[in-house]
Amino acid sequence: MDVPLHFAVKTRLVELLERLGEGAALPPERKLAAEFGVSRWTMRQAIRELVADGRLRARQGQGTFVATPKLVQPLALVSYTEALRAQGYEPAREVVTFEEIAADAELAHGLGIHSGEPVHRLERVLLADRQPIGLETTYLAVERFPDLQSVLRPTGSLYRCLTDELGVRFGEGEEVVETVIASPREAELLQATQSMPMFLLHRNSRDVEGRPIEVVRSLYRGDRVAFRATLRP
Repeated sequence: MDVPLHFAVKTRLVELLERLGEGAALPPERKLAAEFGVSRWTMRQAIRELVADGRLRARQGQGTFVATPKLVQPLALVSYTEALRAQGYEPAREVVTFEEIAADAELAHGLGIHSGEPVHRLERVLLADRQPIGLETTYLAVERFPDLQSVLRPTGSLYRCLTDELGVRFGEGEEVVETVIASPREAELLQATQSMPMFLLHRNSRDVEGRPIEVVRSLYRGDRVAFRATLRP
């Protein structure tokens, strides 16, 4: 079976990246095309795919560099802070919005409340070593957590606040993962392009008594994050 030319070029580029090492600058596109004996268009296509795969990182006005490995986020009810620090990254968060809204029918169902009841909406950009990797929006019922805005440090760990300050004991959760295209606003917040692959996670969490805690929508850059789940029979 014939292998598409740009795929063959991509395979050779991967071998080059392994020799160059993390953080190294990729030679200019024109030079690579000449060395590989292909057109600049073919080389550009292969490089773009490696950027989308997370193997290369393009920096505006600086060039293209060999990327560090993707960070791995476990599909589990664990703190984002703890998960990143375990891998050697420094986590942080930037608050986009922290407000009260009226629950629509779908959100009310997920939180076990009536439509129209007030809900906390906390939207934050997730950072790893000061680089944006995700956009997380969390919804919690005001009726259950009336003091949330006064006790939560918006840039801190929400899970630690819920457990240590508000006495919540997480029991179980359901999470659905799909691929999506980011909106222009989301791409801007994540310092990405709309062509970049994104993972969208929907999570509903409950406490040990089965009561809903939160509804979460998380958007992650596909070039920076991978997910891991532990499977048991």
